[in-house]
Amino acid sequence: MAFSFLPKEDQYFELFSKMTVKIQEAAAILVEMLQASDDQFDTLAKRIKSVEHECDELAHSVTIKLNKSFITPFDREDIYTLSMALDDVCDYIDASSRTIVIYNIHGNDPFAQQLGAVIQKLTFEINGAVSFLKEAKGMEQHLLDIQRLENDADEIYFHAMAELFKNSNDAVQIIQWKELYETLENATDKCEYVGNIIESIVLKHN
Repeated sequence: MAFSFLPKEDQYFELFSKMTVKIQEAAAILVEMLQASDDQFDTLAKRIKSVEHECDELAHSVTIKLNKSFITPFDREDIYTLSMALDDVCDYIDASSRTIVIYNIHGNDPFAQQLGAVIQKLTFEINGAVSFLKEAKGMEQHLLDIQRLENDADEIYFHAMAELFKNSNDAVQIIQWKELYETLENATDKCEYVGNIIESIVLKHN
């Protein structure tokens, strides 16, 4: 069963789709950053920040449209919550890149790289799920894959933290890597939250 909406309200779905493209773009740069040399960090972090600003603007456009719309394709609160959740994903990707720069984290760490790869995969699944939102069906596999990938991220995070405390005696290094792992893992949590919101919207309207 498709949502009831006026033709002019298609713009919400277009804005959500544009946000997912920006999230994918930011995640791809983060993956590159986690494999890059130190002298590339600033440039890559600035690229992510630029994408994050563009995602912010799209979220703001959703809010402006909500304030002007008489009829919406689904609940106003859900539209707002989804736009903010999508924006949060990009915010945490940006926060991860800033953590690398602020702490001047050196070395290509396999756990951080694995978490970055999972984030990128999650953004693909979010994009896929959102592409079916207008029809309110067809995104089931994407939602399942979001859950699976977030579980994978949890396992990577736990192993990363265990190895960190096991192998490092440097308190500063522990603090730096711990914050990076946590920020990356938080990004995967936000992706899972997006999936939960989409599932909730579909359940309400079917």
